[in-house]
Amino acid sequence: MSERTLILDHDRVQAKLQRIAHQLHEELHEEGAVVLVGIAPRGTEVAERLATMLRKISDLKVDVLKLELDKNAGLDQPVQLNADLGLLKDRVVVLVDDVLMSGRTLMHAAAHLVKAPIKRMTTVVLVDRQHRAFPIRADIVGLTLSTTLQEHISVELGRKDAVHLS
Repeated sequence: MSERTLILDHDRVQAKLQRIAHQLHEELHEEGAVVLVGIAPRGTEVAERLATMLRKISDLKVDVLKLELDKNAGLDQPVQLNADLGLLKDRVVVLVDDVLMSGRTLMHAAAHLVKAPIKRMTTVVLVDRQHRAFPIRADIVGLTLSTTLQEHISVELGRKDAVHLS
């Protein structure tokens, strides 16, 4: 088994999520409502947590949706949203994932969501590894981390959150 290095402990993950929630509030405070779309599985958990935090610090109406896609198959497999795309019409959408590396997953997810006539989209990730192969970026990032392509980032969300590098 490879050696794992703790990058963010539970308290630091919580602090990063709080900061992201405050940044979202600052950016979107004039909107009446926002839809957080989490890329399953961990992006959805991050979106749920951000929604809880946003509800505590703002008057925004916050909805959370789950988007599922095969991260390795790309456009070969259908993207599934747990609601009709029509529900996003004229809404502000925040696309959320745990880790951004090549940008492939975020690109495919964003491409699916913009099929709806959304008002605006913001992208959020907990960790940005900066190994872009696709022309997409995260608007709000919890932690930017320089890694090699061989290294792996694992985000563990639960009773004890953690981000590890292996």
